[in-house]
Amino acid sequence: MAPSPARLLIFLLPTPNLTPPPPVRRPRRAWAGTARCAAPEAAASGGFVVIEDDLSELLQILPRDLRDNLQNEPRRDQLLEVILDLGRRPEARFLGNSGGQYLRDSEISQLELEEAQRAVGEFGGDNRAGIEGTLHRISAIRSRKGLVVGLTCRVGRAVNGHVDMVRDLLNYKESILFLGRPGVGKTTVMREIARVLADEFQKRVVIVDTSNEIGGDGDIPHAAIGGARRMQVPEPSMQHRVMIEAVENHMPEVVIVDEIGTEAEAQACRSIAERGVMLIGTAHGERLANIIKNPVLSDLIGGVETVTLGDEEARARRTQKSILERKAPPTFPFLIEMRERHYWVTHRTERSVDMLLHGKKPLVEVRKRDNEFQVIIERWATYDGDGL
Repeated sequence: MAPSPARLLIFLLPTPNLTPPPPVRRPRRAWAGTARCAAPEAAASGGFVVIEDDLSELLQILPRDLRDNLQNEPRRDQLLEVILDLGRRPEARFLGNSGGQYLRDSEISQLELEEAQRAVGEFGGDNRAGIEGTLHRISAIRSRKGLVVGLTCRVGRAVNGHVDMVRDLLNYKESILFLGRPGVGKTTVMREIARVLADEFQKRVVIVDTSNEIGGDGDIPHAAIGGARRMQVPEPSMQHRVMIEAVENHMPEVVIVDEIGTEAEAQACRSIAERGVMLIGTAHGERLANIIKNPVLSDLIGGVETVTLGDEEARARRTQKSILERKAPPTFPFLIEMRERHYWVTHRTERSVDMLLHGKKPLVEVRKRDNEFQVIIERWATYDGDGL
């Protein structure tokens, strides 16, 4: 069957009958005052986001009645994922809703799961698969015997506009680490940053794409990554090796890696950063404190060690004799907590880690969008996250 053409969805946001203000020219040094930056799309035509979702390709693997149901669903543009579990009713989940919506009253049969599995093809060692030429991800749940008893069919979308939240930080050519809960849009941001750095900043960008989530399934990467190159990873456990291979063999100026989760990957990140290569990555965790407390990933923010102070120094600091200190420069000078899709908290990693270890609240940048889709940057805001 010939692939269906991609769907372009344009969401218009209300704007006042006023001419948008011109973008503020930022100083070279960050973290001073408050700035407002207009997304190029917003400045040009009143604020919109362009989304390419290839949704029809994902619906093709579903049973026919579910496919027809979702084709007629008014909220299909907000469809997040479809859940197919053996012996349970199929469920659709939508952006912005905590619960799901049942698509029919009868349960999913073993035959329907097998047909969906044949349509998808072979799953990798991480029980993930994709649809060639798209950004969709299908994940399998297996029984103890290895049989597929559940599928999570997640919609992948190419979104233009998110990069405006961090466009000024990209000019510093320093590494950035993104944190956030699953589904908040970290991979979507990685994808657009790859395109912007390759096409607009004219950088040599290599994506280490472990599950083909950033560049899509198939040997030809999705157009959403622009001119960035993509290296696929045979097995998730080999991600750190491919990261080093990318630097040694292909001379990138920027390496992009999703889901840093092991000590070997954290060490690979440090090795890459020490060679002067810019890193853009994501890690498991929602807040900076999660990374500080994680012994596997704490090296990303410089690592933590226990230091014993002398009596006089402890009295001068008014602290206990044994305290926690950062032991090395952070691999990622910038760290961003993605609280929501349009609400981010930006840290200068070194300063924030030191203050949290000393029991103080660091000063951060809060980046969010207003009703006109402009990016508002509130500088020198007191951090509202948990301490240590």
